[in-house]
Amino acid sequence: MAFALAVALHTLAVVVDGYAIYFNSTKVKVPSTITFEFAGSLKYLTVWHMILQAVYFTVCLINDAAGDHSPNPPNPPLIRRIKDYMFAAFAFPIAMFVGVTFWSIMAIDRELVLPKKLDAYFPFWLNHIMHTNIVIFILLEMFLSCRKYPTKKKGLAGLTIFMATYLSWTFVIYYNTNLWVYPVMNVMDWPSRIFFLLAMLAFCLILYLVGDFINNKRWGHNYSKLSPKNSVKNSNGKSTKKIN
Repeated sequence: MAFALAVALHTLAVVVDGYAIYFNSTKVKVPSTITFEFAGSLKYLTVWHMILQAVYFTVCLINDAAGDHSPNPPNPPLIRRIKDYMFAAFAFPIAMFVGVTFWSIMAIDRELVLPKKLDAYFPFWLNHIMHTNIVIFILLEMFLSCRKYPTKKKGLAGLTIFMATYLSWTFVIYYNTNLWVYPVMNVMDWPSRIFFLLAMLAFCLILYLVGDFINNKRWGHNYSKLSPKNSVKNSNGKSTKKIN
């Protein structure tokens, strides 16, 4: 039953995310008098993550059909290893980051993230797919589909590289347009901008650890290793389970 629900979620997510990407890239036309044209919608982390999430759930479907979906396979196929790493390092922390930061700033002052003048061009339903559904989908995925997290070193390294790449991209955009992607950065001085970007990176890394914690609570019992305190060495020097 859980596997069937997971497959249904993966299919729905691919369809919904795919359509949102298509609609945003072909139907949403914001005049240059309202926003600058450089890089198009690819200047936004939200769009980067929409593409990432669509790719992730496509990988999930491939794994559902031809990979392995058992809790702790002894020798997982490549597609399963890709799926597990993508969720841990990218899909979960970035979905949560986009959703939490967007709606938090939106609650304070929407003009800092989504000015009201964009409502005529950016549909209400598309906004929720890009900033609300991504969180719902990834939380459902956390509890319906099992995975084994990579080591923290590997996971945090991948996430740091991804976020550093995007943050560097925002500076490229500023260099070419003299404008910041997000209006909130226009009201800051340089020290505040640097602190803001570093704080956002730190928050994203914390979300990785949150995902690791939740995943361990949900699935950890399937792949917990024998701890030293629960084992003793036999005469051959090999560890065996301690019988209480």
